[in-house]
Amino acid sequence: MEGENQMKPDHVDSQDEKITLLSIPGLSIRMDKKDDFIQLKATGGLHKACTPFLSRINERLKEERPAFVTKDYVVASTWLPPIPSKPFKRLLMAETQIALGRYIPETVSFEITRQCKCNCEHCVVSGGEGDLDINTIKRAIDLVLDMGAVVIVFTEGDPMMREEIYELIEYVDKERAIVNMYTPGTEMTPENARRLKEAGLHTLLVSLYSTNPAKHDAVRRLEGAFEIATGAMKMGLEAGLLVTMATHVSPKNIGELPAMYELARQIGVHEFSLWESVPKKKGDSIITEDDRRIVLDMYHRVNSAGKGPRLFSNSYFEGKMLGCMAGQRWLHVCVNGAVKPCPYIPFSYGNISRDSMKDIWESIRKDKAFRGQRNTCLMQEREYLELVEKIPEGASKPYDIEKIEH
Repeated sequence: MEGENQMKPDHVDSQDEKITLLSIPGLSIRMDKKDDFIQLKATGGLHKACTPFLSRINERLKEERPAFVTKDYVVASTWLPPIPSKPFKRLLMAETQIALGRYIPETVSFEITRQCKCNCEHCVVSGGEGDLDINTIKRAIDLVLDMGAVVIVFTEGDPMMREEIYELIEYVDKERAIVNMYTPGTEMTPENARRLKEAGLHTLLVSLYSTNPAKHDAVRRLEGAFEIATGAMKMGLEAGLLVTMATHVSPKNIGELPAMYELARQIGVHEFSLWESVPKKKGDSIITEDDRRIVLDMYHRVNSAGKGPRLFSNSYFEGKMLGCMAGQRWLHVCVNGAVKPCPYIPFSYGNISRDSMKDIWESIRKDKAFRGQRNTCLMQEREYLELVEKIPEGASKPYDIEKIEH
């Protein structure tokens, strides 16, 4: 099987370990490890604040196989920092703060270029021309790390079409955050894959929309896109990267997910990542509860099995574990510097070229739409889509939220 020898778990003798992951006044979190089995335990006066989050993590660690295991650490999911690691310690700290009501943007995604050889209809990259200069992006990275971010994601257009991507990946302090990157793979070569690894990329994410090459090419509007994408995954594996195959789940492709998982297994990726499709306006198709049950059944079935890639599903991660992360644990920086609560919401709350990132986050947190736990995407709710409908026809997106009458 292609990729099966890449980044395989190390085999170690049975041993018990107790490692302190976090120790602050009033709270200590310890990892108990026996072979590949991990459980997290909290003690101290503040332990009740983080108990719900630790219980959810422990439940997943007990019931699901991780994406990757070595003798030194476990990657429960390619979307989370390794356990143990300094970024994971920061995640524990962030979740403790959130439990006390102080929300932190744990994941921050950056669009770093408009350039892309694909022409996907679903692309959310903002309109206009030009890209942010690298120093502005670096300052924004520093600011969100200071705010508590633990996952930095570089995304659309195609980050690999900007030569500075390697410099940006290297710039992120790996003591504070992991770095993931989405690409359709058009610029991937064995040498570029090695450069990504050397720069410190944690996970290479490549989206695939069908096991039928013609269907995938049609979504990308690029001939040969299927072979390009699968080839990029294989090159990432050869370079020693964690590799995730991703797709958007919609009523149109729900029946193809088993075949797509089989392809992910054949390639040898570490995780198959499923994200629910998001409508852009009222009337667009929305994943149904029946569809969601199919995804969740597949999630539990795959992750309780002994072999093959782990399955990540935001239907579970956001729907069951944490709730929608937009504006609560997630920030998205557009290519023009506008900042949104997530990639899918078409409203901006400020711009990093003129506004403080902390002020922007405070503006988002003041919006009642992002208060309280929500188990579905805000863009899947009719009431919120009515707000989206107020954006003037032909207006550039993201649209300034202050211009909308609530």
